[in-house]
Amino acid sequence: MTVTLADVAARARVSPATVSRVLNGNYPVAASTRERVLRAVDDLDYVLNGPASSLAAATSDLVGILVNDIADPFFGIMAGAAQTQIGGPGDGSGRAGGEKLAVICNTGGSPERELTYLTLLQRQRAAAVVLTGGAVEYPEHQAAMAAKLAKMADAGTRIVFCGRPPLPEGDALVAALAFDNRGGGRRLTEHLISLGHRRIGYVAGPPERTTTRHRLEGHREALRGAGLDADAGDEERLTVHGPYDRRSGYEATLEILRRDPTVTAVVAANDTVALGACAAVRDQGLRIPQDISVAGFDDLPFSVDAVPALTTVRLPLFEAGARAGRLAMGKENPPPGGIATIAAELMIRGSTAPPRVG
Repeated sequence: MTVTLADVAARARVSPATVSRVLNGNYPVAASTRERVLRAVDDLDYVLNGPASSLAAATSDLVGILVNDIADPFFGIMAGAAQTQIGGPGDGSGRAGGEKLAVICNTGGSPERELTYLTLLQRQRAAAVVLTGGAVEYPEHQAAMAAKLAKMADAGTRIVFCGRPPLPEGDALVAALAFDNRGGGRRLTEHLISLGHRRIGYVAGPPERTTTRHRLEGHREALRGAGLDADAGDEERLTVHGPYDRRSGYEATLEILRRDPTVTAVVAANDTVALGACAAVRDQGLRIPQDISVAGFDDLPFSVDAVPALTTVRLPLFEAGARAGRLAMGKENPPPGGIATIAAELMIRGSTAPPRVG
């Protein structure tokens, strides 16, 4: 059943005129009253509608791009690429020739903030939403996301995932472009094993993230394939979780070396984490790759300029972001079944080498 402005007014115990003033922002309203109205709007999932609302009339030109951290090149590259396809002229519709306004929403990795931004975009009648990067795997959050995206899709918003697997339930998506994180993680560790490494530490990302789980699963598949998982609990002992940042890479690598000084290689959750791992190795008086090999993931722009250049897994971030933008704008047909797996490419550089003998 459609929620009306009168329903919101009744829930907030104010007049419909007061609700209208709060939502339009064109008349002073007491802070406590405003908070009560906005809480009612959230509780009832109310969305502005009707031609009488100038806000609703303007919002078909809005596209939201959700990122964990725009300062992280992983997200910045995808968001920038998506925007190249969103900001330009479309099919001639709209007041200015079909251009759209792309708004970057920085969630900070917070599930609550992710849902808040989607609610705000829903109220603004966003034409499309692109969600980038790995998803949080909490069942409650996934259920809330599926419900929210379904409502947005029913209202005409085009939903695209970029670098993110589809939700376990819900078919509201135009498309999900998922990176082959598992396959990339497996090939990276297989490369280290082929060089002769047998004691390999792993600096993982946050355990609740799909990206973390898939990359770690690929790593452990490679270990099992080589028969290196015989020591019960060894995989867990040589794995340390943390945020996707340099500090985490530094601290986790020190912990791995403390747990097992015989480690000859460290795989990092991404290239930024790998930089921290490299710093930790050097601060222990060890050389890369002569004493310890270090590898990353993503092939961010700085990885080739590291000293030595970083062995990593290349994800086509710009290409994926641009494709997501085209899908969001209806410029490209969705892949079969709405899901596309984007291949990852192993980039072998100077930070990995056979382990030192003796």
